[in-house]
Amino acid sequence: MHYNLITKEYKPDAVILGDGDFPVNELPLGILHNASYICCCDGAAVNLIERGIIPDAIVGDGDSLPEELKERYKDILHIYDEQEDNDLTKSTRFCVSKGFRNIAYLGATGRREDHTIGNVSLMERYLRDFDIMPVMLTDYGYFVPACGTNTFETFSRQQVSIFNFSCKKIVSKGLDWDTYAYTSWWQGTLNEPSDNIFTLEADGYMVLYFTYEPKK
Repeated sequence: MHYNLITKEYKPDAVILGDGDFPVNELPLGILHNASYICCCDGAAVNLIERGIIPDAIVGDGDSLPEELKERYKDILHIYDEQEDNDLTKSTRFCVSKGFRNIAYLGATGRREDHTIGNVSLMERYLRDFDIMPVMLTDYGYFVPACGTNTFETFSRQQVSIFNFSCKKIVSKGLDWDTYAYTSWWQGTLNEPSDNIFTLEADGYMVLYFTYEPKK
Protein backbone atom coordinates (compact mmCIF):
# COMPACT_ATOMS: atom_id res chain seq x y z
CA MET A 1 0.00 0.00 0.00
CA HIS A 2 1.10 3.56 -0.71
CA TYR A 3 0.62 6.23 1.98
CA ASN A 4 0.38 9.80 0.76
CA LEU A 5 1.75 12.68 2.77
CA ILE A 6 -1.02 14.23 4.87
CA THR A 7 -1.41 17.86 3.81
CA LYS A 8 -4.17 20.48 3.88
CA GLU A 9 -5.55 18.87 0.70
CA TYR A 10 -6.29 15.62 2.55
CA LYS A 11 -10.02 14.89 2.30
CA PRO A 12 -11.26 11.96 4.43
CA ASP A 13 -14.66 10.32 4.04
CA ALA A 14 -15.51 11.39 7.58
CA VAL A 15 -14.02 13.15 10.59
CA ILE A 16 -14.47 11.76 14.11
CA LEU A 17 -13.94 14.38 16.81
CA GLY A 18 -12.89 13.14 20.25
CA ASP A 19 -13.21 14.96 23.56
CA GLY A 20 -9.49 15.58 24.04
CA ASP A 21 -7.68 18.79 23.16
CA PHE A 22 -9.56 20.71 20.49
CA PRO A 23 -7.19 21.24 17.52
CA VAL A 24 -5.49 24.60 17.08
CA ASN A 25 -3.00 23.75 14.31
CA GLU A 26 -4.24 25.04 10.96
CA LEU A 27 -3.86 21.66 9.22
CA PRO A 28 -6.26 19.60 11.40
CA LEU A 29 -8.49 22.66 11.81
CA GLY A 30 -8.74 23.01 8.04
CA ILE A 31 -9.63 19.33 7.70
CA LEU A 32 -12.35 19.79 10.32
CA HIS A 33 -13.83 22.90 8.68
CA ASN A 34 -13.80 21.29 5.22
CA ALA A 35 -15.13 17.90 6.35
CA SER A 36 -18.02 16.48 4.38
CA TYR A 37 -19.19 14.49 7.43
CA ILE A 38 -18.46 15.07 11.14
CA CYS A 39 -19.22 12.54 13.84
CA CYS A 40 -18.68 13.68 17.44
CA CYS A 41 -18.01 11.58 20.47
CA ASP A 42 -20.73 12.90 22.77
CA GLY A 43 -18.60 15.15 24.99
CA ALA A 44 -16.83 16.66 21.99
CA ALA A 45 -20.12 17.94 20.62
CA VAL A 46 -20.23 20.65 23.30
CA ASN A 47 -16.93 22.17 22.14
CA LEU A 48 -17.83 21.90 18.47
CA ILE A 49 -21.30 23.44 18.81
CA GLU A 50 -19.90 26.29 20.90
CA ARG A 51 -17.66 27.07 17.92
CA GLY A 52 -20.64 27.30 15.59
CA ILE A 53 -20.26 23.92 13.87
CA ILE A 54 -23.14 21.43 13.98
CA PRO A 55 -22.00 17.82 13.54
CA ASP A 56 -23.79 15.31 11.33
CA ALA A 57 -23.90 12.77 14.17
CA ILE A 58 -23.23 12.59 17.91
CA VAL A 59 -22.33 9.12 19.17
CA GLY A 60 -21.58 7.70 22.62
CA ASP A 61 -23.12 6.66 25.90
CA GLY A 62 -24.52 10.16 26.45
CA ASP A 63 -22.94 10.67 29.87
CA SER A 64 -20.93 13.75 28.80
CA LEU A 65 -23.73 15.58 27.02
CA PRO A 66 -25.98 18.08 28.84
CA GLU A 67 -29.70 17.23 28.82
CA GLU A 68 -30.49 20.45 26.95
CA LEU A 69 -28.21 19.43 24.07
CA LYS A 70 -29.55 15.88 24.11
CA GLU A 71 -33.03 17.24 23.49
CA ARG A 72 -32.00 19.89 20.96
CA TYR A 73 -29.96 17.45 18.85
CA LYS A 74 -31.95 14.28 19.44
CA ASP A 75 -32.33 13.72 15.69
CA ILE A 76 -28.59 13.23 15.25
CA LEU A 77 -27.87 11.67 18.65
CA HIS A 78 -27.05 7.95 18.73
CA ILE A 79 -26.78 6.46 22.23
CA TYR A 80 -24.90 3.21 22.81
CA ASP A 81 -24.99 2.09 26.44
CA GLU A 82 -22.55 -0.84 26.21
CA GLN A 83 -19.22 -0.26 27.95
CA GLU A 84 -17.03 -2.77 26.11
CA ASP A 85 -15.80 -0.01 23.78
CA ASN A 86 -15.07 3.66 24.33
CA ASP A 87 -16.86 6.48 22.52
CA LEU A 88 -14.14 6.70 19.86
CA THR A 89 -14.77 3.08 18.87
CA LYS A 90 -18.55 3.51 19.05
CA SER A 91 -18.22 6.46 16.69
CA THR A 92 -15.97 4.40 14.42
CA ARG A 93 -18.48 1.55 14.27
CA PHE A 94 -21.20 4.06 13.44
CA CYS A 95 -19.17 5.59 10.60
CA VAL A 96 -18.20 2.16 9.25
CA SER A 97 -21.90 1.23 9.18
CA LYS A 98 -22.45 4.22 6.90
CA GLY A 99 -19.79 3.00 4.48
CA PHE A 100 -16.97 5.38 5.44
CA ARG A 101 -13.50 3.87 5.11
CA ASN A 102 -11.02 6.75 5.19
CA ILE A 103 -11.58 8.33 8.59
CA ALA A 104 -9.68 11.20 10.23
CA TYR A 105 -9.58 11.42 14.03
CA LEU A 106 -9.20 14.81 15.69
CA GLY A 107 -9.28 15.73 19.38
CA ALA A 108 -8.27 12.18 20.31
CA THR A 109 -5.15 13.17 22.27
CA GLY A 110 -4.43 15.51 25.18
CA ARG A 111 -5.97 15.98 28.63
CA ARG A 112 -5.61 12.42 29.97
CA GLU A 113 -2.39 10.63 29.00
CA ASP A 114 -3.96 7.19 29.48
CA HIS A 115 -6.74 8.13 27.05
CA THR A 116 -4.13 9.34 24.57
CA ILE A 117 -2.15 6.09 24.67
CA GLY A 118 -5.31 4.03 24.43
CA ASN A 119 -6.64 6.02 21.47
CA VAL A 120 -3.35 5.82 19.57
CA SER A 121 -3.35 2.03 20.03
CA LEU A 122 -6.85 1.89 18.57
CA MET A 123 -5.51 2.94 15.16
CA GLU A 124 -3.93 -0.51 14.85
CA ARG A 125 -7.17 -2.18 15.91
CA TYR A 126 -9.27 -0.23 13.42
CA LEU A 127 -7.03 -1.27 10.52
CA ARG A 128 -6.89 -4.87 11.70
CA ASP A 129 -10.51 -5.45 12.75
CA PHE A 130 -12.53 -2.90 10.76
CA ASP A 131 -10.45 -2.86 7.55
CA ILE A 132 -10.49 0.93 7.38
CA MET A 133 -7.74 3.49 6.92
CA PRO A 134 -7.66 5.70 10.03
CA VAL A 135 -5.47 8.79 10.42
CA MET A 136 -5.16 10.44 13.85
CA LEU A 137 -4.11 14.07 13.61
CA THR A 138 -2.74 16.12 16.50
CA ASP A 139 -1.39 19.67 16.61
CA TYR A 140 2.11 18.40 15.87
CA GLY A 141 1.78 15.44 13.51
CA TYR A 142 -0.28 12.38 12.66
CA PHE A 143 -0.49 8.65 13.34
CA VAL A 144 -1.26 5.96 10.76
CA PRO A 145 -1.38 2.17 11.18
CA ALA A 146 0.25 -0.18 8.71
CA CYS A 147 0.70 -3.88 8.02
CA GLY A 148 2.82 -5.78 5.54
CA THR A 149 4.84 -3.98 2.87
CA ASN A 150 4.09 -0.29 2.39
CA THR A 151 5.61 2.88 0.93
CA PHE A 152 5.30 6.26 2.63
CA GLU A 153 5.65 9.72 1.15
CA THR A 154 7.73 12.06 3.27
CA PHE A 155 10.09 15.06 3.06
CA SER A 156 13.59 15.99 4.14
CA ARG A 157 14.13 16.11 7.91
CA GLN A 158 10.61 14.94 8.69
CA GLN A 159 10.65 12.94 11.93
CA VAL A 160 9.22 9.42 11.68
CA SER A 161 8.55 7.13 14.64
CA ILE A 162 7.57 3.47 14.36
CA PHE A 163 5.65 1.70 17.14
CA ASN A 164 5.67 -2.07 16.80
CA PHE A 165 2.53 -4.00 17.78
CA SER A 166 2.98 -7.52 16.41
CA CYS A 167 5.90 -7.54 13.95
CA LYS A 168 8.71 -10.04 14.18
CA LYS A 169 10.37 -8.40 11.18
CA ILE A 170 10.56 -4.75 10.12
CA VAL A 171 12.93 -4.04 7.22
CA SER A 172 13.27 -0.49 5.90
CA LYS A 173 14.58 1.17 2.76
CA GLY A 174 15.01 4.93 2.68
CA LEU A 175 15.38 5.71 6.39
CA ASP A 176 18.56 6.96 8.05
CA TRP A 177 18.46 4.34 10.80
CA ASP A 178 17.96 0.62 10.15
CA THR A 179 14.73 -0.78 11.55
CA TYR A 180 14.10 -4.06 13.33
CA ALA A 181 11.33 -5.73 15.32
CA TYR A 182 11.34 -3.27 18.22
CA THR A 183 10.49 -4.74 21.61
CA SER A 184 9.89 -1.34 23.27
CA TRP A 185 8.06 1.63 21.77
CA TRP A 186 10.91 4.10 22.38
CA GLN A 187 13.26 2.10 20.16
CA GLY A 188 11.57 3.07 16.90
CA THR A 189 11.25 6.79 17.56
CA LEU A 190 12.90 9.77 15.83
CA ASN A 191 13.99 8.22 12.56
CA GLU A 192 14.39 10.34 9.41
CA PRO A 193 13.95 9.70 5.69
CA SER A 194 16.92 9.86 3.34
CA ASP A 195 14.65 10.67 0.38
CA ASN A 196 11.06 11.73 -0.25
CA ILE A 197 9.77 8.18 0.05
CA PHE A 198 10.62 5.13 2.14
CA THR A 199 9.48 1.51 2.32
CA LEU A 200 8.78 -0.77 5.26
CA GLU A 201 8.48 -4.53 4.89
CA ALA A 202 6.90 -6.11 7.96
CA ASP A 203 5.10 -9.28 8.95
CA GLY A 204 2.64 -7.70 11.38
CA TYR A 205 1.00 -4.50 12.54
CA MET A 206 2.56 -1.19 13.58
CA VAL A 207 1.62 2.47 14.03
CA LEU A 208 3.74 5.25 12.55
CA TYR A 209 3.93 8.90 13.59
CA PHE A 210 4.92 11.69 11.19
CA THR A 211 5.65 15.30 12.15
CA TYR A 212 4.19 18.22 10.18
CA GLU A 213 7.40 20.23 10.39
CA PRO A 214 10.98 19.19 9.55
CA LYS A 215 13.57 18.85 12.28
CA LYS A 216 15.54 22.08 12.67
